[in-house]
Amino acid sequence: METARGSAPGELPALPVGDPGIRRHYLLALPDGVTADEVEVLALSRFRGTAWQVPPRIAAPGSTARPSPGVLRLSRHTTLTGPYGLGPRDAASLGLPSSTASVFDVTTPRERGERPYPGGDRDGLKRVFPDGMPVREEERVVLWLVSTARRLRAAIRTGDAGVVLTPDPDATIDLTIFTSVWLEPEQALAVMQRAVPRARLALDGLDWEGPMALPDELRPPVDVLGDEARARLHAEADAYDMAALSAPDQVDGYAIVADLTVDGFLTVEVGDEDTLPPILQGLPWTEHGAIAYRVRWAPPDPDELELEKPSHAHRIARSRAVRRVNGVVKALHGAVGGEIADTDDFLVDVGDLEG
Repeated sequence: METARGSAPGELPALPVGDPGIRRHYLLALPDGVTADEVEVLALSRFRGTAWQVPPRIAAPGSTARPSPGVLRLSRHTTLTGPYGLGPRDAASLGLPSSTASVFDVTTPRERGERPYPGGDRDGLKRVFPDGMPVREEERVVLWLVSTARRLRAAIRTGDAGVVLTPDPDATIDLTIFTSVWLEPEQALAVMQRAVPRARLALDGLDWEGPMALPDELRPPVDVLGDEARARLHAEADAYDMAALSAPDQVDGYAIVADLTVDGFLTVEVGDEDTLPPILQGLPWTEHGAIAYRVRWAPPDPDELELEKPSHAHRIARSRAVRRVNGVVKALHGAVGGEIADTDDFLVDVGDLEG
């Protein structure tokens, strides 16, 4: 016998479709070519304690031993068992896409909270859980399943009502570079303009109009200062102002914006970041945080970002904008290096970016 992380569908044990428990669990349905290794890496990206409790195994060539599924533990309460093979007929009986080649059986606690709030439902979760949204462990697992299905062009079968979700892999196109290299605004602008020539710095702030007026009952009591105390206070304020005026200007964050006309806007937001994707935490160069270059797309109608099925016009604009996003990220990454992450905190290889 040998450990199998990337075996072909014909080498996998069959999913026990007749087991009633299978239909009550979440199922992660994967297309052909996706390996158990890929699922493990995405699990580690969100659940740092992920480990194979039982590795999956296949029979060596010529062996009469049967393959067996592995058990991938995400946390104390959640496991993925698989991969199992699944034929087209059984996939159809579960409502899964005909492209399904393998499946992981997901066991996690059932923890529900309040009914979903009105509003956008990009991933269809409000439609699946109308009586109470997942919370705590179940919420973390469901959100990871959605992110994983989006990344792997896979599907999820939810146990409650057997609803199948196929998250749009193109729903989010924003990317972030995490690095230790800081570019001054003019340097970053020059880099970005290689991909989007019409980019410009967005450093203009708002004029300060003084402190907000407070009602009398909220105003603090006023102490009357003597002449000596007043003179000392003015001297300290003058010294502080002189030190601030004589020091060089320091920018700790800035933005660059590019008008994409009918396709909306593209922005790059640059600044310090302490909250890093789990997979980047604890590295020598992220010990004290990192510099984040967040490349974001703002469509003509921002509400469409939260629709499970946005309009054709939105999808056309997005297909053009993604090339700009990828072009900017590749240009910036060439200048600052580091790691690229998508909106689900999964790492992205710069070589996989088209545009």
